[in-house]
Amino acid sequence: MPTRQMHLVAYSKTGPTARHVGGWRHPESVLNDFLKPSRYIQYARTLEEAKFDGCFFADLIGIYDIYGGSYETYVRNGGQISYLDPMVVLPVMAAETRHLGLGITLSTTFHNPYHLARWLGSMDVMSGGRVAWNIVTSAAELEARNIGGSLPPREERYDRADEVLEACCALWGSWDADAFILDKEAGLFADPQKVHYVDYQGKWVKTRGPLPTPRSPQGRPVLMQAGSSDRGRDFAARWAEAIFTDQRSLAALQAFYDDIKGRMARFGRQPEDCAILAASTFVIGETESIARERAEYLRSLIKPDLWAARVSGSLGADLSKVADEKGLADQQGTQGIRGAEDRLRQAMSDKGLSLAEAVKDASNDEIVGTPSQIADHLQYVFESGVCDGFIVAPTYFPGMIEQFCRMVVPELQRRGVFRREYTGRTLRENLLGKEGI
Repeated sequence: MPTRQMHLVAYSKTGPTARHVGGWRHPESVLNDFLKPSRYIQYARTLEEAKFDGCFFADLIGIYDIYGGSYETYVRNGGQISYLDPMVVLPVMAAETRHLGLGITLSTTFHNPYHLARWLGSMDVMSGGRVAWNIVTSAAELEARNIGGSLPPREERYDRADEVLEACCALWGSWDADAFILDKEAGLFADPQKVHYVDYQGKWVKTRGPLPTPRSPQGRPVLMQAGSSDRGRDFAARWAEAIFTDQRSLAALQAFYDDIKGRMARFGRQPEDCAILAASTFVIGETESIARERAEYLRSLIKPDLWAARVSGSLGADLSKVADEKGLADQQGTQGIRGAEDRLRQAMSDKGLSLAEAVKDASNDEIVGTPSQIADHLQYVFESGVCDGFIVAPTYFPGMIEQFCRMVVPELQRRGVFRREYTGRTLRENLLGKEGI
């Protein structure tokens, strides 16, 4: 059996669809439970039975209203809105599982480090050390407006993020692991010498500490990140223990992998300190022809204006008013996710597409085939050494996730490239083979 095994993390949203904008229209898509605990309980059980490392919830502080200057297209056509705060959903899932990692997206730009450290630390303690923080710096002006501020320039957002992470890590370390005494007879509850002020002060944030929340079994939450800009990659190389990347070719994935692992050394980190996970979504069929028919059917469910609204949100520019790359840059300002822009430019370069053609082409990126063919693809990519595993995003819910867990995962396990049982107590142990920090 190979000593190196891939990791699998599921991409999630608190709504009827997570990545495929037409997925909610599929006949097998379940719509009557996305506001109920039962949906997320079953989802967590399915992933844990399949031995996924974890899942994480993407989130936005608002509803995209960039396309056409309104949220009308998003709301009417079933855009990917996070209808529930994942902070409420994750504890429900944690209570029904014992091993599954649980990740949440929170912004360093619009939250202060004390609240972040306490929210995440409390969930990490309650789950037994299974929480991950998907760190974002935010890329949409609408988020700033919803909290009464403005979106800072990209570089400034990352400078603040560095300070927020420094402060959070100090707060998570403000309790020693053995601080509790719990001696009823002597009347000693905890040792105050093992609880510490942090007195952190930076340019952007400051906090005194200590947290009232003690250290979790894994020391602190696992840190996830998805930055693609040069500054974002430096941030990831310094902090990330898992990176979610959406490269569109093997060569691009190899270049990203080598770049991040090389940058990590500059921050005194080893390559194995971070798992790089490639985004992937699937259409599965009993035969290849059935899978391709299903893929075509799923594509027919995508409304072009909703897809344009989705891409507009990612790019931070209204594509109904953009004719070329210059128009795109003029509209973006400080907005936009650099990874989404990079994928667009890559498609334009590789395939000789115009901006409009590349936007349309970006909606066609599913891996299509039988369970064996999909396992072949994942094994080939993984064993090529360009990633450490995959982020699995559903086309429609719960069907695609259930198909993947019940048809593809057993094939990966049979080949020895994915675990049959959990071996660690915490998410960090299962994902990185490392004990608490």
